[in-house]
Amino acid sequence: MGLHFLYSCINTLILAAIIFLVGRKAIAKMFRTRRERICRELDELEQPPVLPELPTPAPEAEAAAADPQHPDDAAAKITAAAEAEIALLDRQHQYHIHDLRREMLTSARADFLQKLRDKVAALMAEEPYRSLLRAKESIIADKIIQVADLTPGDIAYLESKDVLYVTLTSAFPLPQDIVDKIGDRTSKLLYDIGGTPSYWVRVDPTLIGGLRLRIGDTIYDYTVDNMLYRAVRQLNASPMPHDIAIQSVIEKLTSEIQSLSDDIDEFQLGRVISVSDGICWLDGLSDIMYGELVEFECGERGMILDIEPSRIGCIVFGRYEHLESGSKVRRVGRMASVPVGEELLGRIVDPLGVPIDGKGNLWTLKTRPIEHSAPSIPDRKSVSRPLHTGIKAIDALVPIGRGQRELIIGDRQTGKSSIAIDAIINQKGKDVFCIYVAIGQKETTVAEIRSKLEKYGAMDYTVIVSATASSSASMQYIAPFSATAIGEYFMYAGRDVLIVYDDLSKHAVSYRELSLLLHRPSGREAYPGDIFYLHARLLERSARLSEEAGGGSMTALPIIETQAGDISAYIPTNVISITDGQIFLETDLFNEGQRPAINVGLSVSRVGSAAQTKLMKQVSSQLRMTLAQHRELASFAQFGSDLDDVTRRVLDSGDRMLAALRQGRYNPLSDAHQALIIFAVGNGFADTVAPADIERFETALFEYFDIECPGIMAELETGNRMSDEFITSLREKISLFLTVSGF
Repeated sequence: MGLHFLYSCINTLILAAIIFLVGRKAIAKMFRTRRERICRELDELEQPPVLPELPTPAPEAEAAAADPQHPDDAAAKITAAAEAEIALLDRQHQYHIHDLRREMLTSARADFLQKLRDKVAALMAEEPYRSLLRAKESIIADKIIQVADLTPGDIAYLESKDVLYVTLTSAFPLPQDIVDKIGDRTSKLLYDIGGTPSYWVRVDPTLIGGLRLRIGDTIYDYTVDNMLYRAVRQLNASPMPHDIAIQSVIEKLTSEIQSLSDDIDEFQLGRVISVSDGICWLDGLSDIMYGELVEFECGERGMILDIEPSRIGCIVFGRYEHLESGSKVRRVGRMASVPVGEELLGRIVDPLGVPIDGKGNLWTLKTRPIEHSAPSIPDRKSVSRPLHTGIKAIDALVPIGRGQRELIIGDRQTGKSSIAIDAIINQKGKDVFCIYVAIGQKETTVAEIRSKLEKYGAMDYTVIVSATASSSASMQYIAPFSATAIGEYFMYAGRDVLIVYDDLSKHAVSYRELSLLLHRPSGREAYPGDIFYLHARLLERSARLSEEAGGGSMTALPIIETQAGDISAYIPTNVISITDGQIFLETDLFNEGQRPAINVGLSVSRVGSAAQTKLMKQVSSQLRMTLAQHRELASFAQFGSDLDDVTRRVLDSGDRMLAALRQGRYNPLSDAHQALIIFAVGNGFADTVAPADIERFETALFEYFDIECPGIMAELETGNRMSDEFITSLREKISLFLTVSGF
């Protein structure tokens, strides 16, 4: 019986050896194939998905559908609508599948890196790496002694407490001489300022190797565990190479340990006291600064927003439900920042710079802090170059210059966002980078804006920073600061930038929510006392720089929503006092059909004609006066029916000019076309045209001059002031147009 059992064991071992020798290559190939497949799918994920395009109806089908006499008119419309709906649903389905695939592969990437870390940790704990680490302990201790020092937070703590805790942790029991050497150094540091150390020595095998010294909140770390932490973070933040292997990570760690090339990693640790509603209260981190980043044990990040003597208030960027009291929080050592660069053009990102448009990751190494000081007075230059919006009522009446801050204000649904989108579309081909910041908007609204910008070719030079209504108050708070940092990268590189904040009313509400959760005292309408400073330090970062400072510019168009036209409310008056003028959109004008519904009396540009071309300044010099007279006479004319001829002419002229200033959405005009129509209407060439026919008159006038008078249009495009001879020639051409067109 015993011999049979022995023979069975021997046969089993022989069979296992044969299987190992024969099948090890197949097993290794299987795991290598699986790893390559994961890496390949991750790379494919970084590319934009190939999605079906919406069908475009043929011109013949459009003509047939538009013809009321066509026998199959109803059927054609129903078929076209059904096909478009099916294509839209299919496209949405493809996006949904892509999002699920991205989520699954991201999880697979995290699992792969965690398994890689665990495998490397297990190998480094064995020979020959174990002996290598132990042989370097004395050298590591000397390096720690050289950099160890007391921070201002430690000194402040010792003023109230006589004892400071010092902990030395290692993966293996240390020789007594190393323990005494570090203990003597820390004792000397504390004795010099009258303090006493409480010295503790611990053994923690999870460190794998090396030493970790903690003095108060500050940690001096040279352990394999910390090296693996940094290696995994670096791999996670860069494209996954196809040939990643455990041996390459081991070789890198071994070379670092042998040469001790890396400096001691110095950081501070704290702990979580409590978490609620996206606000986290922390203990420790005595030297941390306002606006600095922290990283929680679970991997989420936050930003310091409140510092009190006994605790620190932090806003959490990601999910806060899985944060626990007592968990560790690590000081990152840098201010909150966002990725910048031309790689962001054409993309939609969240306030942290993470792409959310399904087009893959952004592999840019350039970053800028989201909070940055505004350019100083010597670094600024006066605003003198126009930024054409393509909107007649704005470019003629309230011109905007490059580097200016012009507020767009009005009630809900009065066309505020439309003006900003038209301004972005009009920058095509003008070497102006655009940034649209969506704060508290619906996701469908952001998607619609993106589709419009793509339709008119504006996404090529535009970045959308989106913190929608479903985002946390923390993300909505940092969104405009992050977008401004992206714009500053281009501005200090000598480029021109247009940034739209849509809108700062919701931004103020998010900051009010955070302030109340941080237990700050509330002021008027429950807003914190520094709400003015919040928007001031944001908008002051937009300027036109001098040539010595870079020569670029950043033009800001903040949007504020009013309630029932109350322009004197708290937040509107705050932002009005910060900006260089405002464009006020009136609900009554909007309901009357005046688009854009700009109230000329309450709208102003403090830069004025300095932001206009000489041509526009010449043709629009009397425009504001004409409209003001019309508005005043119209208010009196409604009380009486008998009007004299002079009053009637002023009212009719004003009606035609208001009609000429009407403009549809997504239809920006060049400066030459704007000057042409304003000149024609303002000089009486449209006196026989009814206000309802002004739009048709304008279209015909543009077509005639574009085809028949290219020389005149070329001269108008220069923006120079018109000479008397040129004005005479222009009048003759307009008169000829009236004769030919029949107006």
